Amino acid sequence: MIKLMRAQSTGLRGTMTVPGDKSISHRALMFGAIAQGVTEIENFLVSDDVLHTMAVFRELGVTIDQHGKHVRVIGRGSEHFTQPQKALDMGNSGTSTRLLMGLLSRQPFNIHIVGDESLSRRPMKRVLTPLALMGADIRLSENDTLPGVIYANSQVTGITYEMPVASAQVKSAILLAGIQAEGVTTIIEKIPSRDHTERMLRQFGGTITVKDGRVSVTKHQHLTGQHVIVPSDISSAAFFIVAGLITPNSKLTIKKVGINKTRDGVLQLLKRMGANIVMSNINVNGEPFADITIEAQQLKGIDITEKDIPSSVDELPIIALAATQAQGDTTITGAGELRVKETDRIATVISELTKLGANIEALEDGMIIHGGTPLHVTNESALLTSHGDHRIGMMNAIAALITTGGDVVLTGEDAISVSYPGFLENLSRVMI
Repeated sequence: MIKLMRAQSTGLRGTMTVPGDKSISHRALMFGAIAQGVTEIENFLVSDDVLHTMAVFRELGVTIDQHGKHVRVIGRGSEHFTQPQKALDMGNSGTSTRLLMGLLSRQPFNIHIVGDESLSRRPMKRVLTPLALMGADIRLSENDTLPGVIYANSQVTGITYEMPVASAQVKSAILLAGIQAEGVTTIIEKIPSRDHTERMLRQFGGTITVKDGRVSVTKHQHLTGQHVIVPSDISSAAFFIVAGLITPNSKLTIKKVGINKTRDGVLQLLKRMGANIVMSNINVNGEPFADITIEAQQLKGIDITEKDIPSSVDELPIIALAATQAQGDTTITGAGELRVKETDRIATVISELTKLGANIEALEDGMIIHGGTPLHVTNESALLTSHGDHRIGMMNAIAALITTGGDVVLTGEDAISVSYPGFLENLSRVMI
């Protein structure tokens, strides 16, 4: 339990760097493990989720050396893993679980997989369904949740699969199985989801075709170890971007933030809300990144619909906070996926922000946020909780910056380390 910080009248100021991108760090480990040769990863995210992925590959016999943010992976190829001597522990990482179900769907031995209490409540049916069609034999507990077993399997077969809901994790699981499958594997996307897996497959020398919403791969991909530079995580940067926009007298620059067009939905939504976001030092080689500068300014309410969700789903909690300070109402619909994240993020966002006086109505697939609501504590203190969800914990910390009245106290702050160890320390450094 900690007392959260309140911003000074001078606001938030300075230049900072947030940790490396979680999604790309996961994938760099995975592709490094199944490639031939050495992969060097720079600006690797040292967080609980990604360290679980690293531990999984070590259990599978992959040599991985880590020195701070630099990681060296000695690839084995997907056909040369060794049988793990214990269950593979995914911790709280849905990305690790779903992608590895695809990557490990064609192994000559059984693999037991487990997760923590939170992950063990999250449904996996959306990834199990297409992998089963490919011939994978994966059996989970009741309600399609962990723990489970990926059973020994000598063959998977390519399929054509139309995604019922946009999901980069499900798409990536199918692609990672597809590069080991007989025939062609094609995914049809109605709404494009983030394309980190497609980009990284190409970087490692693989072949993938993307055209008119159809993503196709074949077997016999020869992957070679690469030098991967991980940009700063836009999901982590989003908390400071919103903090700079809603905290009076603030001006922040965040360095080398990933600006992949399939992932920058938070920037597009904030721009629609009227934010002036300045980009400089733009780099477009590999995963694109840029320096982002923002200043405190008035925002306006907008409508956020299903087509906006794939590129912004992880940032919707902090967008909801921004919306409480905007002029007018913000409506979020088509975001049912929020119900099955680390927590039910519709319920937890509303639960926590209403403790500070926010006015938010729940919808089955989103919420209506009534803007122009000053955040305040009416008693001596307000007790917030992360609910074990890193993004809810960070949202609470940013909300406390602009909350008047009594103290704001957070329980479950340890959850923040899932994606952003050092978040609270970095926040304190830009408070003048």
